[in-house]
Amino acid sequence: MTTTVLRTADELHARVRTGRRAVVMTMGALHEGHATLIRTAREIAGDGEVVVTVFVNPLQFGAGEDLDRYPRALDADVKIAGLAGADAVFAPAVDEVYPGGEPQVRISAGPMGGRLEGSTRPGHFDGMLTVVAKLLHLTRPDVALFGQKDAQQLALIRRMVRDLNFGMEIVGVPTVREADGLALSSRNRYLSATERRTALALSQALFAGSDRHAAQEALRARAREVPATHARAEALSAIGESRAAADTHAVAKAAPGGPAAVRAAARLILDDAARLNPPLTLDYLALVDPSDFTEIPDDHTGEAVLAVAARVGTTRLIDNIPLTFGAAS
Repeated sequence: MTTTVLRTADELHARVRTGRRAVVMTMGALHEGHATLIRTAREIAGDGEVVVTVFVNPLQFGAGEDLDRYPRALDADVKIAGLAGADAVFAPAVDEVYPGGEPQVRISAGPMGGRLEGSTRPGHFDGMLTVVAKLLHLTRPDVALFGQKDAQQLALIRRMVRDLNFGMEIVGVPTVREADGLALSSRNRYLSATERRTALALSQALFAGSDRHAAQEALRARAREVPATHARAEALSAIGESRAAADTHAVAKAAPGGPAAVRAAARLILDDAARLNPPLTLDYLALVDPSDFTEIPDDHTGEAVLAVAARVGTTRLIDNIPLTFGAAS
């Protein structure tokens, strides 16, 4: 497949469109996570068109952040995009996206934009939504795909598209990980070998929280099947079902567990990583409602996101994992 590189909106708009157009937005430095997004876009577009944008958006970087050293390798990006199924790469210059300089009118991320990542990086989500809005207008997709690793970003884009009637579908694609669990990120290349070992604590903490959650949910499911009465537990033990009897007793004694136990399991891993050399410096660990990124209460049922952000050396990394809390009956 020949992948066309486009530099201007006029070049993009001159393309003859057939079928659906699927767009994957990136800041370049493509890796397997981006390739997975592009392959998914190819499946969705079918005989239509896949466009990958490559644009390092200056509005998303705050003072002291890594705009100048953010990796840029367009030739390699075009090759990866083409092999994954992209028809075109739209790689505009800054003055093509912002022809009048920094825009005076911008998208506001609202209350959700001030939480977690927004609290740590003020203005970041306003800049992100502004460029996503502009690129959606420029590329005019039927569907746009984003990675779930940036869960708060994905939630805000979905909210913007819904609130402002953009009229296209937004698809989230699951996080792609290395074999050892580290979430793929363009910033991983900044990590030394020892820093990378410390960075594994992010995914390990999430998996510990997820494992704790799964155990709790399984425990509750078994407890609902086995009434938590002393007589029933004795009867079960008598016929060899001691595991179920123990589970029933444990649920009765441990309730309410839920979110607090999940946070605690993850926190243990992160606390240990803070004592490593080099150490992990935690920005936040949060268990939130994906609709607004507020912390969930102990009686929460439904979807949730366990999210973490931390620094290792000079590199800041984020990760998250989705969870679902079932309603007790």
